[in-house]
Formats: sequence, structure tokens, C-alpha cells
Amino acid sequence: MATVDEFLDVSPAHRSSRKGCEIDMRVVELNDCINGGHLLVFGAITDGCLVRLHSRCLYGDVLGFEDCDCGPELEAAIDCIQGEGAGVLVYLEQEGRGAGLMNKARGLGLGQRLGLDTFESYRCLGLVEDSRDYKVAAVALAGIGLRRIRLMTNNPDKVAALQEAAVEVDVVPLHTEPRSEAARHYLTAKRVKRHHLLPE
Repeated sequence: MATVDEFLDVSPAHRSSRKGCEIDMRVVELNDCINGGHLLVFGAITDGCLVRLHSRCLYGDVLGFEDCDCGPELEAAIDCIQGEGAGVLVYLEQEGRGAGLMNKARGLGLGQRLGLDTFESYRCLGLVEDSRDYKVAAVALAGIGLRRIRLMTNNPDKVAALQEAAVEVDVVPLHTEPRSEAARHYLTAKRVKRHHLLPE
């Protein structure tokens, strides 16, 4: 069983309720001002446990907006972890694929006015399509003793970052049904332009 007691700043174990069930969890802080965030460690993790790397999306995760797949992916991942009784959610402060909330909002507005996807609108604004880095998360997972994980993702960049940190990765696709036409177009853009492992 991996331990998080001596890795960075760790909260005491506590129990939380979700969807009628309780699960033990701890929080590990990732102190990086650009690609940091938190590990939420659920239950007694072991090698081969489920892991989700998730970048913060205020619109989808919190407000429930239906223009992206972020909220449904997060919920599906936590459902899977809770179903197994153990796993790790790496929640990274990388709003707008690392561009920040204001740039994300600017990109969405420009895209809606000009009929562009968010990757195209970011380029028009002089931004990188995706500036996220997962090295901090990869090192943190290795730091809590995980050498092999089942990663719930469609993003090959996340897989590559973990493999570069000597973490063995089994990919668990995380497909959700688009809740709007905007979400459908966004998923298509991610598949075509960023090579996400998504069905056509």
C-alpha cells in the first residue's frame, strides 16, 4: 500500500460522502505556481489503481455548462474511483488548457464570433493551443509510490508525460456523450487537432 504521509503537504485522512456512499480520502498539495494543484487520494491505493489527471474547468466542473466534456469526464472518473474504493484524482490548476480563465473566455468569445474552434481562436490571440505540462503531476504520483497506474484519459500528452517519469500506464478511455452541439464540435477538434483518443 502506498503512503502519502511524508510527501509534500498532506492533509489528515478524512471520510467524505458522495452519491450515498462514503470513502476515505487525503489531499496532497502540489506546490507549483503554473502546473500545480492537488492530489485527492481515495482509499488505500496500490500499484495499478485508477488515476485521473484533470485540469480545472470552472465552466464545466462547477457551473455545469454543457459546451465541453470536462464536467462529465470528472464525474465519470470519480464514479469509477468510488466504485473501486481507491484511486487518485490529480486536480490541476490549468484552466483553459493552461491559458487561464480570462484568456479562455476571450478565446470562446472570438471563436463564437468568427466560427472558430478554441484551438484556432487561441492561435488568433497569440496563445499556445495547449500550454499544460504534466511533469509535476507525474513526479507526484511516483512520489506517493505509484509505479503502475490505470490512467483514465483520452489525451496522449498525459500518457507520454507519465511514461517519461517512469510510471507504467495502462490507458482507460474516458468517453462521455456530448451534451450539446458545441461540445460535439469541441470533441471533434480535440480528436483531429490534438489526437485525443476519441470515437469519430
